[in-house]
Amino acid sequence: MHERIGFIGLGIMGQGMAANLLKAGYGLTVWNRSTARADALVAAGAVRANSPADLAATCSIICSCVSDTPDVRDVLLGEQGVIQGATAGSLVIDFSTISPQGAREIGLAFAARGMHFLDAPISGGSEGAKNGTLSIMVGGEAEQVARAMPYLQAMGKTITHVGASGAGQTVKLVNQILVVGTMQAMSEALVFAEASGVDLHTMLAAVSGGAAGSWTLSNRGPQCIEHDWRPGFTIDLQQKDLRLVLEAADQVGAPMLITSQIAQLYRALQQSGLGHEGNHALIKAVARLSGREW
Repeated sequence: MHERIGFIGLGIMGQGMAANLLKAGYGLTVWNRSTARADALVAAGAVRANSPADLAATCSIICSCVSDTPDVRDVLLGEQGVIQGATAGSLVIDFSTISPQGAREIGLAFAARGMHFLDAPISGGSEGAKNGTLSIMVGGEAEQVARAMPYLQAMGKTITHVGASGAGQTVKLVNQILVVGTMQAMSEALVFAEASGVDLHTMLAAVSGGAAGSWTLSNRGPQCIEHDWRPGFTIDLQQKDLRLVLEAADQVGAPMLITSQIAQLYRALQQSGLGHEGNHALIKAVARLSGREW
């Protein structure tokens, strides 16, 4: 028997994820701070809630996908938050990227009310959200992961239970370390190729199928070549994630030599007013180091 699902946060990622739940035939209630973002989903059959608490009162599974730890606390634990309307036994699944410690604390707050919580951060960009091919890293109780699995499978392709509460966030931070490192390598490679006078499209075709190939190279490389800065994930959000990485790494004493440098390059782009552009615009900062503009 299907449970009614609530979805909070209809941004770049949440919009596509909620749409895929509707396409899969699940009953869906939605809420977003900017109400207009819910219009298309409501037109497609979703029900609009007046607040997160209102949404939680009619749904036994509540999903959230917002920007940062304070935002998650607000929509889940705030005065009009999910915890005010949800009933015992409800399952809350947070797809946001927040601190592992924050996820554990939120999980404890729900447990104290007889509710369940999974931290389930996502990777795959807006394309993955739209196409239902996200990678979802889930922390929490195995029984609740099994309960959530049919709904997760409507939104993602690779769904992995990675451990206890907070582990999903830790694995997502691992993912972000690898993403920005790959983005930096791609940026340096493209700047080098362009400066050396080779055809960039031909170069990309030559290396993408070999050992240097990656999702980033295949999906973001062509965008860089075409100067298409539409975000699958914005610089501002990427920088937020890197702040979480560096804070968590400091807590466990792990070195972040490359990641910390990349964070400084993203900061320079933010200071240039480019925080709204896709995170592949990192190449602009790399190009400027050689006196070039990309």
